[in-house]
Amino acid sequence: MNWMRIEDLAAKSPLPEGYRYAQLRRDEIPALMDFLATWFPEVAVGAASCYLRESFYYKRVFLEGECEKDVIVLLVKKEQELVAMFSAERDQDTLALYGRLGVVAEAHRAMHLCESVIALTETIGRSMGMGMAFGMATLHIPYMQIALEKLGFQLVGITPGYDREVVAPGVVKRVYEAIYAKSLVDADDLLLPRPENLTPKTKALFDSLFNPSPIAHG
Repeated sequence: MNWMRIEDLAAKSPLPEGYRYAQLRRDEIPALMDFLATWFPEVAVGAASCYLRESFYYKRVFLEGECEKDVIVLLVKKEQELVAMFSAERDQDTLALYGRLGVVAEAHRAMHLCESVIALTETIGRSMGMGMAFGMATLHIPYMQIALEKLGFQLVGITPGYDREVVAPGVVKRVYEAIYAKSLVDADDLLLPRPENLTPKTKALFDSLFNPSPIAHG
């Protein structure tokens, strides 16, 4: 299972006129880290802080012209200017794709680049034959939740204190995170759980999330 080529990505998820995709090169890592520090300062702590460490890219990221790895970083450029980035991680055992991070420079957000960038999770997942695509959205601000819901991702859970964020100058707290997912396979490929194997609380949650007609009691 290989990552999509840039040419195929541009064909399946076209960007607004004047914008283009590029795969991260080794020599672009410092500029990307500066970009992230400018437009997503919260990256300094928590799960995304690895994107401010050069060693992370060398060890885990599939860089242009180098061997494939399980994390990819795609850039969006206007001419030579870096205006957005997207990163995803594939799990080759579960056939799931995690949309790890997406950041857009403020001046380009009106071009709907946020939606374009987040939509790459599904586009890439389907191209690679993944069974599920998913991402996390902080409950500290609503923008990622809105974008994921517009793209048809389903809220499937909320984790208490999964990640850390800078919530005010000099203040870091653990935050609630929403888990959004989208199945990329036919319903026939999903095993429906038997009611007798679910606790009442689990069954009630499963019914509210996935079943317009609740599972009948056995």
